[in-house]
Amino acid sequence: MTDSQPAAGPAIEGMDRARGDQYRFLGALLAAAPSQDLLDGIAGLSGDSTAFGQAVNALAAAAARTDAAQVEREFFAVFVGVGRGELLPYGSFYRTGFLNERPLAEVRADLARLGVARAEGRFEPEDHIALLFEVMADMAHGRIAAGLDEQSAFFARHVAPWAGQFFDDLAVAPSARFYRSVAELGRLLVDIEARAFSLAA
Repeated sequence: MTDSQPAAGPAIEGMDRARGDQYRFLGALLAAAPSQDLLDGIAGLSGDSTAFGQAVNALAAAAARTDAAQVEREFFAVFVGVGRGELLPYGSFYRTGFLNERPLAEVRADLARLGVARAEGRFEPEDHIALLFEVMADMAHGRIAAGLDEQSAFFARHVAPWAGQFFDDLAVAPSARFYRSVAELGRLLVDIEARAFSLAA
C-alpha cells in the first residue's frame, strides 16, 4: 500500500510480528483474489483450539475446496462487479454512505503525519479495508514508526468504526464462498485488536 522504511529501534516483539502478519495476510486476500499457490499454502494451514485458530482451520478447508479461477470469479462478484460489486470495502462508504468523503480525507491526513505515501501503481482510495490493514501491518512490523498509542489511535479512528460491520456483510454477501471464511478471520482479528488496545489504554 505505502512507501515506508523500517523504523529504527528495538527488534519487533513476537506478538507484534504475529499481529502484523495477520493484518498483512488478510490485507492481501482483501486486495486481490489469491493465486493457486497461495490457496495451496492456505489449505495447508493448521490452527489451534482458540476461536481464531478454528477460523484458520475453516479458511484452510475453504481453500482446499476451491481453486484460483473460482475465487477470482467470486472476488470479482463481491468486490468489483459490473458497475459495482456486492460490497464497497471503503471506510467512507460505510461511515457516510458515499465514497471519497471525510473519512478518506482523515485517513490521508493521518498517513501524511506518519510520513507515509501511496505506493506507485496503487490507485485505490486509502480508506479501502485492505490498505488500512496494510498500514496496521506496517506499524506492527515497525516499517512505520508508530508506538502502541499511535497504533491504537489509528485503529480507533479508521478501522474500529466500520470494519466489524464490513466483515459481517462479507460473511453474508450473495456470492461469497471462500470469502465467508475470510470474513470470520477478519471479524475476529478486529475484535481481538479492539480488546487488546482497550486493555493497554
